[in-house]
Amino acid sequence: MRKLVLFSLILAVVVIVLGAYTRLTDAGLGCPDWPGCYGLLTVPTKAEHVDTANLAFPERPVEAAKAWNEMIHRYFAGALGVCIFTIAILAVKNRRAGQSVRLPLFLVGLVLFQAALGMWTVTLNLLPVVVMAHLLGGFSILACLFLYHLKLREPVRRPRRINMLTKCALVGMAILLMQIGLGGWTSANYAALACTDFPVCEDGWAERLDFSGAFSVPYAETYEFGAHGYGERMTMHIVHRAGAVVTFLYLLWLGFRLWRQDVSSSMKTAGTMLIAILMLQVTLGVSNIVLSLPVFVAVAHNLVAACLLLVMVWITYQVSRVQGEIHG
Repeated sequence: MRKLVLFSLILAVVVIVLGAYTRLTDAGLGCPDWPGCYGLLTVPTKAEHVDTANLAFPERPVEAAKAWNEMIHRYFAGALGVCIFTIAILAVKNRRAGQSVRLPLFLVGLVLFQAALGMWTVTLNLLPVVVMAHLLGGFSILACLFLYHLKLREPVRRPRRINMLTKCALVGMAILLMQIGLGGWTSANYAALACTDFPVCEDGWAERLDFSGAFSVPYAETYEFGAHGYGERMTMHIVHRAGAVVTFLYLLWLGFRLWRQDVSSSMKTAGTMLIAILMLQVTLGVSNIVLSLPVFVAVAHNLVAACLLLVMVWITYQVSRVQGEIHG
């Protein structure tokens, strides 16, 4: 079980990276149907298959590179789903040995909902709300798998009360998830390049802010390449930057507070890791703006966000475990 959970955890990271690459290469509609590709289980390559696909979807002719990006992502996501279902089955079989089934069963429900979001991403033509929810679903699966991995490796004794450090870690987790959501909304609406100046936007940006428009969903036949106006996209970008500042300051403070803890050496390690990964993420975020969103840097920005989430899950778990040992 431990090996399977660890393998699934690694696979979830790969799926997140592939999902980011698919989105950033504009391949979200590389296959206009679901779960196959132009009615096939793989990308059409034979001339007759390509002709049939183009006749069936004249508005979306076959682009092999984009279609492969999309299908490879689906293959890995499908493999992850199979792994999670296997984990749940094993957990149910071993429940008499004291193994909890709540988290594995929750993961099954999460995977089913994530699959539905993947389908709606295609059938609703990249509707931003669905695309953002799909990204958050992937991060949620990653976090839950990591939490289950920690529970199998280091069972935690639940503390009698939640101490202040645990509350601080939970607040940090909430802030990070909100920032990931803002990043997903910015990306889903193609607003990453709406403001290319740094550290502030171009002259007159404050007069063009439109919060109500930025966080609404206008009607469009397709949301590929975005459906919002420039002022609305710029507002999304500015809000994401502001969220990045808040997230950076809070997690930096939390990292230094953990580093100064004398309760456990693991707290110092956690604080050091949090600060190091946070600095890397800020560097990647700035590079996205200065270098005009190179694909490699943008994908790395998604990957390091996933690493930040894993570190925050680990910190929250470790703080609870140490607190449980103290009260135990």
